[in-house]
Amino acid sequence: MTKMSRRQFFCSTAVAASTGGLLGGRELAQAQTHDAHGGGGAGGGAAGAAAGGAAVHGGGVNGPTFRRGSVVDHVANGFDPTDVLRDFDWGRTRRLASGRVLREWEVFAGDKEIEVAPGVTFPAWVFNGRVPGPTLRCREGELLRVRFVNGSRHPHTMHFHGVHPSAMDGVPGQGAGVIPSGGSTTYEFEAEPFGLHLYHCHVSPLAEHIARGLYGTFIVDPRDGRPDADELVMVQHGYNTTFDGEGNQLYAVNGIPFHYMHEPVRVRRGELIRIYLVNALEYDPINTFHLHGNFFHYFPTGTSLQPIEFTDTVMQAQAQRGICELRFPNAGAFMFHAHKTEFAELGWMGMFEVS
Repeated sequence: MTKMSRRQFFCSTAVAASTGGLLGGRELAQAQTHDAHGGGGAGGGAAGAAAGGAAVHGGGVNGPTFRRGSVVDHVANGFDPTDVLRDFDWGRTRRLASGRVLREWEVFAGDKEIEVAPGVTFPAWVFNGRVPGPTLRCREGELLRVRFVNGSRHPHTMHFHGVHPSAMDGVPGQGAGVIPSGGSTTYEFEAEPFGLHLYHCHVSPLAEHIARGLYGTFIVDPRDGRPDADELVMVQHGYNTTFDGEGNQLYAVNGIPFHYMHEPVRVRRGELIRIYLVNALEYDPINTFHLHGNFFHYFPTGTSLQPIEFTDTVMQAQAQRGICELRFPNAGAFMFHAHKTEFAELGWMGMFEVS
């Protein structure tokens, strides 16, 4: 029997629900042919691509994409990737008797079915009701306190990348260990080092707990801050809709494949733009980020204020992250996407609209 590829799987016109209800039993979106240079009656160039689905880098016809004009129900999902871009959760703060700032959050794990493509649902495990989880942001040197409540039917934890005591590591056998369904715990640690980090569940099977959606961005600002900029969070990830652990059928940034083709990221010409780029992709060893028509300075992990590279493409392994800083000298539409073309054709692409 010939094994079906990821692309062939997604292009199939009907995928029945399995015993686990993996795809909800509804038809998947059909692949649609669209001229990369403006064909298909949707207008030319970027406008045509955004209206009709993603155009393949380099011309020709596109791969699997949404039907023309068809999008997921963001209201039903409870989150919108356009909002996720600039949504920084600073928590609540109070000053302790010592004068130190205490910053606190509440994070809830849960089970939630989300629509990841028109008519395609995915049984996600989520932090605060969304994929990716909230972007937690703080300042170097603060005392952090995260109350974690597990409302899922499954055991979970929160593991933060950074420096903290072993009891706060969020792994089995240390501190509170694994938090059962209905349980809670509090993680407390200092905000260090400054930089771009992430958090995720650390319960076995670890790959599944991450791939289901239990990850988010954790930013520690330097004590003296960074230059003012239009700041954007981009979390790269995928959906293994077959749950075979062998690869993803969909790829996305901030929750929904192709979202930023339908709703381009609007920025201003000449303004400093700072992208917090995180790779939370499971089942594929490498992810990439490529920007059209421009270059950016790259700060790996954001732990230095000096960039190491001026480029238009970076590569990240799973859990790697970095800050991209750039200015667009020209107005217009500029694509960004994974330079692994299969990832791009299965959802990991978008557009900047520079005015």
